[in-house]
Amino acid sequence: MMRWSTIRSMHLITKRLLVIRGLRSIGQGAMVVDLTLYLKDLHWSGVGIGGVTTAAGLVGAALILLVGVLSDRLGRRVFLLIYETLTLISAILASFTTYALILILGIVIAGFGRGQSGAAGPFGPAEQAWLARHVKQANRGLVFSLNNAAGFIGMAIGAVIGGLPGLYHHVAPIVAYRPVFLMVGFLSLVCISILLMTKEEPIQRPAPGTSEQHDSQATSPVALNEEEQQVRKRENRSILKLALVNTLNGLAVGLTGPMMAYWFSLRYGVSTSAIGATLSISFLMTGIFSIVMGYLAQRMGMVRSVTWMRVIGSIFMIILPFMPNFALASILFVLRGAINRGTQGNRTALSASLTRDHRRGFASSINALSMRLPSSIGPTISGFLFDAGDLSLPLLLTAGLQLINAAIYQWVFGSYDKRDNPPSQPAP
Repeated sequence: MMRWSTIRSMHLITKRLLVIRGLRSIGQGAMVVDLTLYLKDLHWSGVGIGGVTTAAGLVGAALILLVGVLSDRLGRRVFLLIYETLTLISAILASFTTYALILILGIVIAGFGRGQSGAAGPFGPAEQAWLARHVKQANRGLVFSLNNAAGFIGMAIGAVIGGLPGLYHHVAPIVAYRPVFLMVGFLSLVCISILLMTKEEPIQRPAPGTSEQHDSQATSPVALNEEEQQVRKRENRSILKLALVNTLNGLAVGLTGPMMAYWFSLRYGVSTSAIGATLSISFLMTGIFSIVMGYLAQRMGMVRSVTWMRVIGSIFMIILPFMPNFALASILFVLRGAINRGTQGNRTALSASLTRDHRRGFASSINALSMRLPSSIGPTISGFLFDAGDLSLPLLLTAGLQLINAAIYQWVFGSYDKRDNPPSQPAP
């Protein structure tokens, strides 16, 4: 098992990225609670709320691939600065107007309400690649789980804050929710400050005709070039497999993830504060469970740990819509969220290990894109079903899709747990 001394010895950039993740996630946690309820208070329909969330996913999907490829060439820090700046501007504007276009821009560009566990939205591939660069392969399961934990613990804090507007029923919605938007903007400003103090080393790319695995004086340039092509092909196959497996999970996440606060409101008629408290506990338990998953990856393997937790989480999701009251539903939701989302660090660690450093942004973008595109469709489907009075079907569809995904994930990547080397790198 990994010792805590490994954590204390982490690279300074790794520590700063973990801090940024935690700070950013506080605002995201508040937005998960408040955004759909804020739009509901502004008399948006379920289809309207789901539609704008879908649009946000589609725009984010287009940006993801572009950011991943460019970050491998231009560096990662600049894209995180762009994301935080856009979030800062969107939060300030949204705090002073209910104009639909402004709110849509905040949702689409900054990803308000999507609950990204502290990730930098469509700019996340740059952040993941930067983090992976300073973490050894053997340590990634643990460090990425800690990164996931920082995000969800921050979201737990944010969800508590997100429940505060429910205490101010006597004022206009924009006044009640304004402090939350301003808090999101302030946290982005702090993240910008940390990024400006953090230097990024240039990305080292292999020279033409050479390989990262051998001494160029010992092997001919032609052989090295052929070997590089073979390594790249193996990397591409691994990336494609992961993207195909992610598609089902992405659709499942989109059906319920951004819409659960709205679902609780419709299903049980509870207040913003009650929903905020439930989501907060769920995020906190997910953060704690993410740390546990980091160690389970050491014993069970990254893939197997994900598979079994997803199966258990899917069973809980099947039961959830049949809970007779909010208290029981909340308990089940908390357990399901901790078990299912706590595996995110291990899943990210796997995707970050499929390629070498100079292609990691591209790999992370394909991984994120394969989740974002199908998940973009989900909110519109759920919004339509909610408006039609069917509150159970979206949750049951989520459970079914994730059960299928768990089986395929284990089948395709189960052998990875037995490997001593990343699939993209031949054994010495």
